[in-house]
Order: sequence, then C-alpha cells, then structure tokens
Amino acid sequence: MATTYAFQGMSRADLPMIRRWLRTPQVVRWWGDPDEQYELVSSDLDHADMDQFIVALDGHPFAYIQCYRLSTWNHRFGDHPKETRGIDQFIGEPELLACGHGGKFIRQFVDECFKKGVPRVITDPDPKNDRAVRAYEKAGFERVGLVDTPDGQSLLMVRHWCNLSPQHSSHS
Repeated sequence: MATTYAFQGMSRADLPMIRRWLRTPQVVRWWGDPDEQYELVSSDLDHADMDQFIVALDGHPFAYIQCYRLSTWNHRFGDHPKETRGIDQFIGEPELLACGHGGKFIRQFVDECFKKGVPRVITDPDPKNDRAVRAYEKAGFERVGLVDTPDGQSLLMVRHWCNLSPQHSSHS
C-alpha cells in the first residue's frame, strides 16, 4: 500500500516547531543559520506568492515544504512557463531521515501541483547534498545543470507536468 502524506498549510502556531527543526544539524547543514532562516520562513507566511506546508505522516508532522511562484523569486533559473513553481523542503524530525520519505512526499506534493494546473516545478539543491538530489530524482526531477545563486552554486532540477507519476498497479 502506498504511503500518503498530508500537507497542512503552515500557520503561526507551527513556528515553534519550525524553529526547532531549523536548529537540527541536518537542516543547519543545508539551510544555514537557523535564526536567519527562521526570519525568512516566518516573514513569508504573509507573502501572497509563497505557500508553506507542514508535512505529516499518520498525523505526525515531520517535514516542511515551501512552494513559490518562480516569477516572484529566482529569476536566475532561466525561462519557464508562466505558472512555474519552485519548491524547497526539509525533513525536521531526524529519526525520519534516510527512510525514503523525501522522494515520496515530494512526488505526491508535485503531483498535486500538476493536478491544479502548474506546468512545471523546479528546485535547486546544493549539488553536494546527495540525499536531497536523490530524493528529487526519485520524485521525477531531472538534473538541468549548475546555476549561480547568492548562496553559491546550486543544481537546477526540473519536473514537467508530463512526468506525472504513473499509477502503480498491483498484480493479484
């Protein structure tokens, strides 16, 4: 049976949990200064072009994902269809790292974006973050190439709506 994740819109009530997650070593390693990131994440709650979600498994929150209009941020990623969205995410509960959840919840989230009419989703992990790159590849993203960002080089990865995950059938 396939794992199903719940995506709940983030609220101010979630900020203490986000602050705790941003301080975990794995998140600090790739997201940077937890206080700076907390300010960015919390200030984006009121931004019309940023959607933020808490990801839960069996009612247990364990991850964060943000989805933004590419036209508002990250113009350095080249030309994309008008409604292209960018995503960033992290798993905040260390015991759920390296369990396969990243690729699965990202795939489910992006599939839901496509069902709402989003034509393309992009992301830009650190090229040295092998775990994130593998998760995005498992979620159907393709490597495009390195791009320069204010934070250094990133690996631009893209998933087009035509890469919608096939329904897996079980054989009886």
